[in-house]
Amino acid sequence: MRRWLVLLITTTAILSLALGVGITSASPAAQATPAPLGQGVDVQEFFFDARVDLETLADALLGQGIRPEGWTSNLESASLTFSSDLWYDSELLADQLFGAGERPDNWEAVTVVSPEALVRSVRRNIETMANEQFGIGSRPDIWRGAPVLLLCDRTLLNTLAMLELFYRFEPITPDSALNYCLSLQAEVDERLNEIVFSTPDSNGIVRDPIPLLSGARGDLERLADELLGLNTRPEGYIGNRDATTPTFIGDLFLDLNSLANLQLGEGVRPDGWIGTVSSSPGSSYYNLRHDIELLAKATLPFNPEQPRPTGWQGVDPIEQCTPGVTYLYFLVTEGYGLSFNEIDPAASDFCDQLEEALNSVVENPPVLDEVVVEERLTGTADYAFTYLDVAALQYMGIMPGGTPFRAVYRNFGASNMMFVVGDQFAVYVDRRFTTVPETVFNSLPTLENVQPVTFCDAFWCNGPGPTPTPTGSTPLELALFGSTPQATPNQEQLETTKQLVSWNFVRVTYISDNPAARTAQVTLELCFQNAQVATECEPVTYVFDNAAGAEKPVVGTQNGLNIFEFRYGYSTNLVIESESLYSTDVWISDPTIR
Repeated sequence: MRRWLVLLITTTAILSLALGVGITSASPAAQATPAPLGQGVDVQEFFFDARVDLETLADALLGQGIRPEGWTSNLESASLTFSSDLWYDSELLADQLFGAGERPDNWEAVTVVSPEALVRSVRRNIETMANEQFGIGSRPDIWRGAPVLLLCDRTLLNTLAMLELFYRFEPITPDSALNYCLSLQAEVDERLNEIVFSTPDSNGIVRDPIPLLSGARGDLERLADELLGLNTRPEGYIGNRDATTPTFIGDLFLDLNSLANLQLGEGVRPDGWIGTVSSSPGSSYYNLRHDIELLAKATLPFNPEQPRPTGWQGVDPIEQCTPGVTYLYFLVTEGYGLSFNEIDPAASDFCDQLEEALNSVVENPPVLDEVVVEERLTGTADYAFTYLDVAALQYMGIMPGGTPFRAVYRNFGASNMMFVVGDQFAVYVDRRFTTVPETVFNSLPTLENVQPVTFCDAFWCNGPGPTPTPTGSTPLELALFGSTPQATPNQEQLETTKQLVSWNFVRVTYISDNPAARTAQVTLELCFQNAQVATECEPVTYVFDNAAGAEKPVVGTQNGLNIFEFRYGYSTNLVIESESLYSTDVWISDPTIR
């Protein structure tokens, strides 16, 4: 137990003020706010269930209907003071259960946060009290409980909220997992490693975990030299310094434990020791770096002037903290551009201070200055195609490179389409052809229940019309591969034997995509009316590319239809034939806008 002193009345007043009145928020497009409860949770139901379970716990501890003096009994989950009243009552009950001012080590202290984040913390404290009262895993039949996700620790939940906000990450760990929170942590760590080791730093450099692991091996050797003497090592020490060998990470892990056993005793480790590695070099690096720093702290004499041996490469104080704190630090600094330089890295509780500060930022998102917001949401075009609709059917021209705009909304799901406004235009563009970072794009509000007015009056606007994307092999490519251009089909003869239809009468069924080449394999049918509503269509038997001077090959069949390969976009100068119809153009959608 630790002493946990709280000024109940003062804090409650502050919470009521902060959560009930005087809240100022930025506009939806400007304010990037994580969802404390995740996706799909009914806030009012979650609030009400927490209150009911707190009352059930009070009945079990004190007797039916007996409550401590000052108990609020607020059951109005929609009231402005509900969250602060719930917190206040939970603290009164905790005093009865643990003793006045006494709390378990895993008790979550309160910061001035959003109502959702506050109730989330109180919910976990209710479960802590229930474990004490009823036993771990044992609850009364009337216990309402909470989604298993919300019983995971605060740092993991806030990390997940940031991933959902800035990277559109959706966990797939099933609620039925044997150890749900541990399994979720592994899934989150895997995704974070992909992000951390693929995101360029301020100098444009992408971190590589292998050199970092080599640095960790070097620091382990420096620590061993300092503790045992130059080149003196424990029995069985491997000493593998070749990062290209398949056993490098495993050998480093074994040698770290050999040195720890020798210095601390067999199996004795400092509090917080992780003691694992994984198949991911990035995850293994963070675990090993954390444990090497712990061992150095536990075995080296305290020297504020030189806390580590000469040449020590682990100079980033953040990496002394648990990987969970390191990852959350990355997400907060990348997402909000904040620094935490005011926290002294030499402080004995540096990691605890940093973790609290990071969690507080996620739970109390910064309201950015309007100038900062405008800078964050301002991007420029990289010759982006523009459209009047999010489906990219009404093409309006190419936005010249360097044209400034302000990002406002993004499309749903995996789509890269976003709505932007600028000088004499309000259109949709593909984010990948702009300077808007993915994290900023992901933090934009979606188009749910929104239909922004689009227009395009700038000098480069020219439409609406189909996208003029070139396609097919050129005569030069055919010559390089030794091909001979084929005779172009006689257009006049086709006009007398078959009916011409436009591109929107072509039914396209997508078989597979090659995003790197920006091509798709599709089957085609020509219809007697618009393909979206047509009931009568004919299979395409022949496609000739006039620009290439060659017939498009059939690359396979599916359901009796020929499969052809096309580039994404609007292809013209073709001859596409079925039994009684023909077309000269086709539209192949990018998978992000289908």
